[in-house]
Amino acid sequence: MKIEKLELFKVPPRWLFLKVSTSDGLAGWGEPVVEGRADTVAAAVQEMSHLVIGHDSNRIEDLWQTLYRGGFYRGGPVLTSAISGIDQALWDIKGKRLGVPVHNLLGGHVRDRMMVYPWVGGDRPSGVAAEARKKRELGFKAVKMNGTAELEWIDSSRKVDQAVERAASVREACGPEFGIAIDFHGRVHKTMAKVIMKELEPLKPLFVEEPVLAENEEYYKDLANRYAIPIAAGERHYTRWDFKRIFQQGAIDIVQPDLSHAGGITEVKKIASMAEAHDVALAPHCPLGPIAFASSLQIDFTCPNAFIQETSAGIHYNTGTDMLNYLNNPEAFKFREGYVGLPEKPGLGIEINEPIVREMSRKGHDWKNPVWRTPSGVVAEW
Repeated sequence: MKIEKLELFKVPPRWLFLKVSTSDGLAGWGEPVVEGRADTVAAAVQEMSHLVIGHDSNRIEDLWQTLYRGGFYRGGPVLTSAISGIDQALWDIKGKRLGVPVHNLLGGHVRDRMMVYPWVGGDRPSGVAAEARKKRELGFKAVKMNGTAELEWIDSSRKVDQAVERAASVREACGPEFGIAIDFHGRVHKTMAKVIMKELEPLKPLFVEEPVLAENEEYYKDLANRYAIPIAAGERHYTRWDFKRIFQQGAIDIVQPDLSHAGGITEVKKIASMAEAHDVALAPHCPLGPIAFASSLQIDFTCPNAFIQETSAGIHYNTGTDMLNYLNNPEAFKFREGYVGLPEKPGLGIEINEPIVREMSRKGHDWKNPVWRTPSGVVAEW
């Protein structure tokens, strides 16, 4: 049961997979990655490997504590994403060893199916109404779209009108019951966030995500006091100690920890429980690959406050390959009427096509997010 080997595979379109092998012949898979920093996270996993190789793979909590506390410097996207992937793989191994899905080891499922939402519109949103209508016709009950492209700190009323017009076109195309999640992506500074949220309020969005930059989280409270639109945040927060601050503010309505960034299954289960205690809904962030999505579902099915799950299937980043291409059992993620069913197979519930992973890792990727500038030449938030 001792951990013998860690192998990393950088695969298109922008993912990093980790295979953890044990002395009793089992293997588990994780997805430790920061988008655009895959090599950096891979180096962090390799540097941490001495803390796990030779140790009992069953002792997941102890290994998590060792990885987190054993290096003095802790937290942040790179170190916590490295821990996340290792943690996912250990849960996958434990479930396979015991012959049960991970959610069975976390207390069992509280629901029979989980609502999911896809993306529409791309980085610089366009054509959102037509794309949303297609998603609705496939059975989805909600979509997410970027609210705007790059903005100045104070921008024009026309930019505001364009953002509202796009959202209004989706509402008109898909009807009053359809969920419209609008991601500000930290592109909107606090003054413009107040203006845009005021104009969006009559459209009754499902939520607005990261209405300001994560490092300006103190302004969530001001926006929450002004507008009735639910506020979602958390994709750029790591571990329960980061999330503690935003829960204490009482400003967010939906928490979005990322299973590949926030500390893996072990940590996100704790964050989800903290959210429940603060009467906050859970919607894990997941624009990543099949292992991250499978890990997210294991959490969703055990948490009563989980209400919707992001999927990267068909997302604009997935050029040339997609989430299901790396699975031997793509039916594990078969969407029906906007929901995905309860994972039933052991571990994370997915069977990775290892020959394809190895083949695609030889191709690799060098994905980087774009660097945007405003018309005046100032670097803008992507």
